[in-house]
Amino acid sequence: MKVRILGILVLTALIVAVAFSVSMPDTSKAAMPTPAAAAATANAIPPDHPEIREALGALRHAREHLEHAAHDFGGHRVEALRATDEAIHQLEICLKYDR
Repeated sequence: MKVRILGILVLTALIVAVAFSVSMPDTSKAAMPTPAAAAATANAIPPDHPEIREALGALRHAREHLEHAAHDFGGHRVEALRATDEAIHQLEICLKYDR
């Protein structure tokens, strides 16, 4: 039971971290767009749910790291892999139902 709760907490922390990193704009390279660039951006269709797609990428990367890690994280690697797989599955379902 404790392993399951820890896995869920780790997964939740990962999703929250990704959500905050995606939601914070990078102002260090921000420049005023030209009128033509602003018009092109206004007409461009943004991808559906970029935050969810970003979270999927982060979860897949974390899963690869866990899967190939040299140690078992105090016996929690297997449960963390299972929880990560479930989170990936749920996010993929969310994207399918949005269409």
